[in-house]
Amino acid sequence: MFALSEESKERIGKLIEVGRVVMHYGYIPMILYLGYTRSEPKPSVIRLLSPLS
Repeated sequence: MFALSEESKERIGKLIEVGRVVMHYGYIPMILYLGYTRSEPKPSVIRLLSPLS
């Protein structure tokens, strides 16, 4: 079987942890960005961000 060193295991663990944080905080902004850039006609940024307009 393929054996990993302790240093490799720590790097993989850190990479997974960083990826989890990026997905946690970046998922909804990514969806909003994709929706904004792919929609036609494009809404104004004020209408996109303001709940009252």
